[in-house]
Amino acid sequence: MRIVDNPFLVLGLSPDASRIEIEREAQKLLGMLELDFADARSYATPLGPQPRTAEAVRAAVAALRDPYQRLVAELWARHAPSQPIAGEAEPAPAGAPGLRAKLGWR
Repeated sequence: MRIVDNPFLVLGLSPDASRIEIEREAQKLLGMLELDFADARSYATPLGPQPRTAEAVRAAVAALRDPYQRLVAELWARHAPSQPIAGEAEPAPAGAPGLRAKLGWR
């Protein structure tokens, strides 16, 4: 499982979320995606924002219904950095110094 595909990140929930919270959030997100709400189109990951699709939401819920897959997802979600990793987030605007320049590398 890739960290960016972690079901808890896809749903925007804490690893402590109950089964009912997971189901409710999934239904809410599916409705928002159906109505093309901008807030539902992406989700935060340690590697920067990722696109959220209805298929990804359904896959996340299915994974969290399986006890083994939920345990693995919980472990990864608990140990993932909460902020994007430097240099892995969205590209810098034109003219902005790159990661190499920020670190003093040539």
